Amino acid sequence: QVQLVESGGGLVQAGGSLRLSCAASGGTFSRYVMGWFRQAPGKEREFVATINWSGDGTYYTNSVKGRFTISRDNAKNTVYLQMNSLKPEDTAVYYCAAKEGRAVVTDTYDYWGQGTQVTVSS
Repeated sequence: QVQLVESGGGLVQAGGSLRLSCAASGGTFSRYVMGWFRQAPGKEREFVATINWSGDGTYYTNSVKGRFTISRDNAKNTVYLQMNSLKPEDTAVYYCAAKEGRAVVTDTYDYWGQGTQVTVSS
């Protein structure tokens, strides 16, 4: 059983940056593919980014390509989401997720964090 705790959310002006962190415990972190998802008010949760077990494979949803970067530090059991050039439409609760495996995936994750709020003002 993996426990995930996100941090780093907050309020930022459009064009600004935030770095989200997700600390994992209770499992062998390198055994898991990690992902970030988000859910805006009144909308369904959507996939944002994923990274494979070793960190050398990533995949992003089109709306964040070139602005967001996912990375991981297996020694620290932590995955990050660096968000640059933020837009008001990036406002959402951001969730970290884990799935046992090696290759990147965009759905069917097994473990979820509690979420962290990101608000981008115009």
